[in-house]
Amino acid sequence: MSAYGLWGVLPLYLKAVAHIPAHEVLAHRILWSVPVAGILLLVLRRTADIRAALRSPRTLAMAALTAGIIATNWGAYVWAIAADRTVETALGYYINPLVSIALGALLLGEKLTRLQIAAVALAVVAVAILTVSSGGLPWVSLFLAFTFAAYGYLRKTLPIGPSQGFFLEVLILLPFALGWAVWLAVSGENNFSLSNPTDMWLLIFAGPATAIPLTLYAFGAKLLRISTIGIMQYTAPTMIALIGVFVFGEPFGMERIVAFALIWTALALYTWSMFRKTGE
Repeated sequence: MSAYGLWGVLPLYLKAVAHIPAHEVLAHRILWSVPVAGILLLVLRRTADIRAALRSPRTLAMAALTAGIIATNWGAYVWAIAADRTVETALGYYINPLVSIALGALLLGEKLTRLQIAAVALAVVAVAILTVSSGGLPWVSLFLAFTFAAYGYLRKTLPIGPSQGFFLEVLILLPFALGWAVWLAVSGENNFSLSNPTDMWLLIFAGPATAIPLTLYAFGAKLLRISTIGIMQYTAPTMIALIGVFVFGEPFGMERIVAFALIWTALALYTWSMFRKTGE
């Protein structure tokens, strides 16, 4: 629960760095995640899988792919919060599990239950309502949902745990993030400077803000039932939506109320189908 709680309040941190370009925040999110994740692995004594993964070209190739996908997801999320589109990001993470089961049916030929079909259909209707009301697709929501669903699917192919996999991914991204940070510093466009200690520490905090919730989630996933985690995963987007509306003052008109009501109904059907499957 603490992991989802930290993910839920992450927009508060991202809004504090909204004046810094999203690409720079992303670079430092990667940079400072490496030492934090590395220290956590050393403390937990889980470095053996990392050494084995570094010797496996197939594992490294798959980790590079998942790293690229999650980096684009992070970048879009950082940008969306700064652009006052927090509620759209919440919608994206709400529909993520529905996108996942839809992709499973389309790409893997997985058979959907009637409840799951109804849930996906309601999500499609919700997206259609938002598209018509705004004059365009809610691309932020869809991008976050599809990239995270793709990441989750591909991440399962990595033969290492979530904490080790996360460290491997940010380690692969490290040269690119470091190179970008150095270029910003050389060009004088960086916000990471001793002359600006507030921004400097805010950017450093991006590391623990990213690595700690994931580590807590990895622990919780081993202790809790899948059905329990399935319900708890809605905690973060709910908190994000509430922060977007009541803290950031983003609009939440009738079209969004209807769309979110459809999504919540879809998630209720999805959760019900999950409980029925667990019961069987």
